[in-house]
Amino acid sequence: RAPNELGRIPVLEYHLIVPQETNEFTRTPQRLRQDLEELYKRGYRPVNMTDVLDKKIQNLPRGLSPVVLVFDDASPSQFRYLERNGKLVIDPTSAVGFLEDFANRHPDWPRKAVFCMLPAAQVGRSFFGDKGIEGQKTEWRFQKLQFLHKQGYELCNHTLYHARLDRAGEKVQEFIARGDLAIDSAVPGYKVRTFALPLGMWPKNRPLAWAGAWTDPKSGKTVRYKYDAVLEVSGNPNESPYDPKFDAHSVNRQIMFKNALEATLDRLDKPGPNGRYVSDGNAGTVAKPAAVEPVPAQPKG
Repeated sequence: RAPNELGRIPVLEYHLIVPQETNEFTRTPQRLRQDLEELYKRGYRPVNMTDVLDKKIQNLPRGLSPVVLVFDDASPSQFRYLERNGKLVIDPTSAVGFLEDFANRHPDWPRKAVFCMLPAAQVGRSFFGDKGIEGQKTEWRFQKLQFLHKQGYELCNHTLYHARLDRAGEKVQEFIARGDLAIDSAVPGYKVRTFALPLGMWPKNRPLAWAGAWTDPKSGKTVRYKYDAVLEVSGNPNESPYDPKFDAHSVNRQIMFKNALEATLDRLDKPGPNGRYVSDGNAGTVAKPAAVEPVPAQPKG
């Protein structure tokens, strides 16, 4: 693959990892494993959103392309513990189980993915399981976040409990700030730089999605947030951070459902201005796409 560091970068969106795909918010464990294999085979390697923001994607070996894997809602299906002989082990059929296994089997596959989390959602989606739902104990929640951070995955805020921000009124900043506050409780001092919009809905005052503050009326403590990236729900693969059109406050994602991955990667492999980002392996240069020679017109007759 010819280097092109002005090419497009896919950001893939996952939700529930369950036995059957019934809608766009479900992906089977088998399909998730196939997705990782397909990405690896086609020369993609995972990066965190912060790597894109900080332009560390230039560190990829020549010929490889970045991909951002994002997991929304922090359900137990993404990170589930099992108790075995008095010890906790990661369920191999959960998303983290697949990611860890894949990295163990492929030394050149970094432990990178973005987990956009809810600390107080219903149906157990409270930091990957709460109060015994799907066998997950409340006391395991912080341990899971600490594990993800230690392994190199990125922690992302998805609000307190997934309220639509376009309907949140004056509660917008509270819902966002309390998500950051909960992450800090588990991983003290962690700087959250990426925020995912619930259902892709923006607050009426759009800039509040990436910067704001909330004061806890009980403690008087003010929590401030400022994000470098805001994740949308859908759209085309994103411009390179070296492209002036790149907008970190409006990062598109592709929801992984049915054949969405193959369709996205096939589109990126087509020649033209919307082709994939391909590293030149040199952190000191930004490789531009090779000029395409025009095809001479054929004489008629």
